[in-house]
Amino acid sequence: MHQTNSTMEKIKQITVLLLPILITQLGMFSMVFFNTIMSGKYNSADLAGVAIGTSIWNPIFTGLSGILIAVSPLAAQKFGEKKKDDVASIVKNGVYLAIIIAFIVLAAGSLFLNELLLFMNLEHHVHKTAYQYLIGLSFGILPLFLFNVLRSFIYALGKTRVIMVVLLLALPINLVLNYVFIFGAFGFPELGGAGGGYATAITYWFILAMTLLIIIKQEPFSQFRILKNMRGFDPKGCAEILKIGVPMGLSTFFETSMFAAVTILISKFSITTIASYQTALNIVSFLYMIPISVSMALTVLVGFEVGAKRYKDARVYSWLGIGMAMLVALFTGLLVVLFREQVAGFYSNEPAVIALTGSFLIYALFFQVSDALQVTALAALRGYKDVNIAFVITLIAYWGICLPLGYYLSHFTEMGATGYWIGLTVGLLAAGIALMGRLLLIQKRFKI
Repeated sequence: MHQTNSTMEKIKQITVLLLPILITQLGMFSMVFFNTIMSGKYNSADLAGVAIGTSIWNPIFTGLSGILIAVSPLAAQKFGEKKKDDVASIVKNGVYLAIIIAFIVLAAGSLFLNELLLFMNLEHHVHKTAYQYLIGLSFGILPLFLFNVLRSFIYALGKTRVIMVVLLLALPINLVLNYVFIFGAFGFPELGGAGGGYATAITYWFILAMTLLIIIKQEPFSQFRILKNMRGFDPKGCAEILKIGVPMGLSTFFETSMFAAVTILISKFSITTIASYQTALNIVSFLYMIPISVSMALTVLVGFEVGAKRYKDARVYSWLGIGMAMLVALFTGLLVVLFREQVAGFYSNEPAVIALTGSFLIYALFFQVSDALQVTALAALRGYKDVNIAFVITLIAYWGICLPLGYYLSHFTEMGATGYWIGLTVGLLAAGIALMGRLLLIQKRFKI
């Protein structure tokens, strides 16, 4: 990263950071995409099981990863201040936190996972698939959390292409392993949808190994001597990450858990409705990778400029990123609405699932724009290390608007499951508007 002097230079720098992050995010999402597609082709019950398993895992992963991703804005600000030793210390503490968090998740899962699935009162095959999928995925929790810390460090230096290359190398491995474990190819046992969990876990270990090798051997990462500075647990350093990371993680958790809650509520409907909802959510989540990638680049750039005390540049980056994300969301949303049935056909061979998925996707345009607004405004605030009020805003929007409104529309009107999509869209829009107001207020506090 470097200082920019014009709007065009800023757009170019956002794009240079954004494109590799986007490819990386698409690569990470593709692992879930492969699981969903292949499970759907296996049968609808396995697709529903993977959907339930994913809905349980996503809030946990994204919420806890949100804590670890705090390494990125913290390290970016120290990098902007040219404090190399502080950058290394932040990453070291992030690694310790990743290990601690991973073992807490594994312990909690061993105690409560089966009871949670029993509480959901799922059909037997769906229950079994969801349980076995999450057991397989659990073998990849530690490498995934460690990778997220190291990825945040690499992003903080503006070297986003490195992680893109790692993910591109990992995708063929994940695709082959999904086929092998789901369908029982080459003499391996046929695990159905649950096989996707084991395939993904093995892939996470490969990704971590590649990232570690790069950090040890490649400049400029090797200059920070991350692994050689791992001695000594620093409670104060970890507390600094938690101070920023916990509100970030909670904001992310409340969003993803809200989606998970909708999935659980929809599990009371038919298997066709569950599969259709999961398919539609998978499609809009795939497109969501664009605004989330903009947001990740935005956090790094705003943090870098704030650390260098170039507050005017930080403000310009904030609004450029928000504008870019909304324009792209508008375009992709229109495409999904126009070709909704063709897109749904990639996920299922069953006409009923395709038709219901297409009806859900009609709302994708409004959903995409609202989601792009709130995620990029939130990212800009993180660049300023302003996270506490944003956490409150997202909590109210997600659980005070999205879920209650969706539940009311689905159960007390004739809309059925469609009502949840309207509730989600309204809540995300409310979050975006409130977060933009907060961003304007924070920017006024910094001298230009």
